[in-house]
Amino acid sequence: MKVAALIAGLCLAFPVWAQHNTSASHDDLMALLQQRMAQQQIPALQVAVIEHGKVVELAALGTANVENGVPATNDSVFSINSCTKAFTGVAVMQLVEAGKIKLGDPIGLYLDDLPPAWRALTIRQLMTHTSGLPNIIDEQENLLGGENEALSWSKVKALPFEFAPGERYRYNQTGYVLIGKIIEKLSGESFVQFVENHQFKPAGLKHTRFGDSSDVVAHSAGAYTYSRNEGGKWLTGTRLAIAYVTFPAYFRPAAGILSTAGDIAQWLQALQGGKLLKDKASLQAMWSPYVLNNGTTQGPNDLLNGSALGWPVTVRGAHRAAGPIGGMRSAFFVYPEDALSVVVLTNLQGVNPELFIDDIAGLYVPAMHPSTGFGLPPEVLPLRTALLQRGFEQAPQVWAEFQARDAQALPGEEALNVWGYKLSSQQQLPQALAILRLNASVHPASWNAYDSLAEILEQAGDRQGAIANYGKSLALNAGNSHASERLRALQAR
Repeated sequence: MKVAALIAGLCLAFPVWAQHNTSASHDDLMALLQQRMAQQQIPALQVAVIEHGKVVELAALGTANVENGVPATNDSVFSINSCTKAFTGVAVMQLVEAGKIKLGDPIGLYLDDLPPAWRALTIRQLMTHTSGLPNIIDEQENLLGGENEALSWSKVKALPFEFAPGERYRYNQTGYVLIGKIIEKLSGESFVQFVENHQFKPAGLKHTRFGDSSDVVAHSAGAYTYSRNEGGKWLTGTRLAIAYVTFPAYFRPAAGILSTAGDIAQWLQALQGGKLLKDKASLQAMWSPYVLNNGTTQGPNDLLNGSALGWPVTVRGAHRAAGPIGGMRSAFFVYPEDALSVVVLTNLQGVNPELFIDDIAGLYVPAMHPSTGFGLPPEVLPLRTALLQRGFEQAPQVWAEFQARDAQALPGEEALNVWGYKLSSQQQLPQALAILRLNASVHPASWNAYDSLAEILEQAGDRQGAIANYGKSLALNAGNSHASERLRALQAR
């Protein structure tokens, strides 16, 4: 697709609002969230929903402090981690509106102490993770020089580019540290002061602040994890542990805000209501995906498949969203076409709430309800229709019929995998297993297909089935650390 057509078709504009489901109830939302919390063992969760500029839902569930059994309330304060980048995006657009900066400017106009190869990079490339800069954190997500800013800079400046600017997307913290330096130079304030003075205060945020695990924070919801990072890979176990994070001052443009779902909702109201940015065109610019050199877009995952100014975005035909994500624990989606926003904050790393925020939105926008198949890869929809009519137990027979008619139209391995996990997340385990068994049978050389099937078998309580399929996955890929870890855990029971 040509770049001009792509931008015209994918930018998050402001058309007529979609029809909402006015019967969406508190009970429906609570049931969905309680299901997710039980499935993913989430200690605490906060949610806020904004419709047509008004907060229509604000709730807290679970335990904010596990050690002392403190219940979560609407005043519980959660770390939003890299969702902070959305605030940095707003800060940059405020400077754009003030005429102090342009998104296409090379950063060499504003910073002197840069390697020569860095000087031509643009503000937009830094903010959309398309610069190719080496990362100031290592594979285990530790700053190269710890809290020593000078040491971190000396180490990262000595590293080569990871790819040519604009060639592809790769999540990168270096660009945001540089953006923070530019904001400080142009505003005459520290980054933290600039955001506090130009966003926190105008939006009237009472609970929001910068901080990390070293701070004493009133009503803190804490941070927990079942995961650990080994050699750059996230491994999931069964032991709940405290997640300790440090965000030095120089890293705060990338992460470090603590907040509540209510405050984030209030900030979104201020943002879309003209209190933080004067021109709606600024919002559209901030939420427009960067187009790579080859004319495509990329983002953090298959759902958030575009990258804008501090905001990952969904690039799809309808119900597009701008959705910051942070720490694999917090996310909020703005659906401009639907006059809807959803905020989900949790205190458990690895939850990835962005993966079920569309389901929450589906309670308010009928066309997005999971029963319509919304959010699934388009190529699975004909097969889905047939199986809904004939039963998921008929998956092998229906697949054979589709294959005989038009094998080229059949969904691929990844699409079937996405569908299987989606069914699992909706507590439709028999259907999920039918699709994942189908996927493994038609892709017998895929270690990932067996790994996914084993994971859902384990979730369904089929220990022997999980062991068998993790074994098949390892036979195809001896380096599959997830399968080896789960096998050890299952065989030890």
